Amino acid sequence: MLRIITQQADVRAELQRICDRTHDEHVLHKEATVREVLQAVKRQGDKAVLHYTDEFDNQTLKSEELRVTGSELDAAYQQVSQELIAAIRLASQKIEAFHRQRVPKNWVNFGDDEVVLGKRYNPVDRAGLYVPGGRAAYPSTVLMNAIPAKVAGVPRVVMVTPPGAGKAIHPAVLVAAQEVGVQEIYRVGGAQAIAALAYGTETIPKVNVIVGPGNIYVTLAKKLVYGSVGIDCLSGPSEVLIIADETANAVHVAADMLARAEHDPMAAAVLLTTDAALAKNVQVAVERQLVDHPRRIDTEKAIAHYGLIVIIESLKAAAELTNEFAPQHLELEIADPWELLPQIRHAGAIFLGDSTPAAVGKYLAGPNHTLPTSGAARYASALGVETFLKQSSIIQYSQTALQKVAGTIDILASVEDLPSHADSVRRRIQHEE
Repeated sequence: MLRIITQQADVRAELQRICDRTHDEHVLHKEATVREVLQAVKRQGDKAVLHYTDEFDNQTLKSEELRVTGSELDAAYQQVSQELIAAIRLASQKIEAFHRQRVPKNWVNFGDDEVVLGKRYNPVDRAGLYVPGGRAAYPSTVLMNAIPAKVAGVPRVVMVTPPGAGKAIHPAVLVAAQEVGVQEIYRVGGAQAIAALAYGTETIPKVNVIVGPGNIYVTLAKKLVYGSVGIDCLSGPSEVLIIADETANAVHVAADMLARAEHDPMAAAVLLTTDAALAKNVQVAVERQLVDHPRRIDTEKAIAHYGLIVIIESLKAAAELTNEFAPQHLELEIADPWELLPQIRHAGAIFLGDSTPAAVGKYLAGPNHTLPTSGAARYASALGVETFLKQSSIIQYSQTALQKVAGTIDILASVEDLPSHADSVRRRIQHEE
């Protein structure tokens, strides 16, 4: 059952426990397994990928079956409804429109003494997209991963996703990929997929950046390969924190909590409310909505372990706890969410008002749904166009400008005991003189 806490002394400890759910001893055991997978794929390539796909996903593949064929891509359109294709296209348009607003522009500034400073942005050469799968289909994640990469101008986009029964990839996922221009798709998931993208195999190319959410094994793998490749953020398992007052609808709040919990047994759903009656009503509504839930077992596990209702004394106190928790999704189910918004500093995405459930952001609104979790929103942001871009500084000095700053550079280089730095400027000045 979803717990209700009224003792304020327990609140921070419980929130910290939930935030740290990807760092406990149980997870450390998983990390050892992930390290083993990464090293095996790095050494053995396809052989290790196929071995772990068989072991973890119960799918026996050959190297030539890893890549989804053109005939499978063509057939996918015949296996989904026209309504779904239309929905994918509408979502694509809205997501692309949002991300096109975020493309940074190259700039150059011509200053005094012919000093030129600027910045250039270039896309990475290859991007790897991880799309969860196996037991479920996530075409929305395809769109959220691929569209910013395409807007950024990445020339080669590679997608990996776990195979389902009969080695198949859900046709909705394949249609979504084609709608946004992704044709290179491999049927592999889990830590072995992240390893393949990070190190390359005989079949799967090494990429420069890996993006996309996943389960705890995927998240740990991304964490461990960072440095060999770039990553977007540590995204997963999913979480929501809801701040609600007496105006909130208990049935809606309960549905929003379950919308996070149904993702994964390690997903988190937290409610901070100033209204004790609402707290009890949400608790009851969650139990009722779980009765016939298609994912009841995993959802109940998440609610039991990482679900929480906290009765809080004020919205200001709720904002302070939110900033400490730094949730992936934050819903402000209060009378005036815009009044509280300035007090929120750390959250992956913020949803304002009763008519804006997090599901709007997951599917259609436009901002990306690949978001930092487990407190990472204190320093990380949503996946975006900038995830796939690198910045290069542009610097040009004239001889006059160099002469003016030569003495300053000499002083700084001397205090750092780097004589050749100073010499590289001094020799140019002396040569000119």
